[in-house]
Amino acid sequence: MKLNRNQLKYLVIVTMVVDHVAWAFVPTATVLGQVMHFVGRFTGPTMAFFLAEGYLHTRDVKKYALRLGLFALISWPAFSFFDYGRWFTPHFGVIYTLFLGLLAVWIWDRLPVHPVVRLVLIAGLVYLSRWGDWDIFDVLWPLALVAFRDKPRVKWWTFTAICGAACAYIMWYYMGYGLPWWYGIHNLGLLVVPPLLRFGYSGESGSRHPFHKWFFYAFYPAHLLLLAALQRVL
Repeated sequence: MKLNRNQLKYLVIVTMVVDHVAWAFVPTATVLGQVMHFVGRFTGPTMAFFLAEGYLHTRDVKKYALRLGLFALISWPAFSFFDYGRWFTPHFGVIYTLFLGLLAVWIWDRLPVHPVVRLVLIAGLVYLSRWGDWDIFDVLWPLALVAFRDKPRVKWWTFTAICGAACAYIMWYYMGYGLPWWYGIHNLGLLVVPPLLRFGYSGESGSRHPFHKWFFYAFYPAHLLLLAALQRVL
């Protein structure tokens, strides 16, 4: 059975919560921690996938970008408090990175400048993403999906290659801190995402009720604040 867009979005919310609960309460160097983070790897690439879908189907890219930018700011203190214990740090959540991803797609697809200028601007956005969650890759994933939208085979192979690069990069990053190689093995979950999306997504939107569009924007900072509060109580 294939899932529509709304069903996949709610599945992403569940996997995101599983991932964040693990970061808050379950040691990563345990079987349970690895399993929960493996499930959580579904989140970043799938968000990028739906960002690309949103870009291709939105009636107004400027409003879409404004909405993402606004909620990136709204969710900033919640993400900072959850991850660092302080309300304002130079670190932003995933909506910030998706906002940069949307700008990168917009520049690549519509900005009437020389291709070299586009690449320079996109490289700048990739650099700025280092202060966000799912940095670098939530800019590259939607860019690849939109750039190769008319070449399905190339699109999915590129998407898969970026998932593999993300997996290798994060595992190398952990090892740089002296952690054992298996500490980041949960990132292999990234490689499961491309076939799940390619063969498990029906291409249908589901209900177009506004609730489905706005729920994630409100839920993201709310669940981070709740988990941060529970951390301090427990």
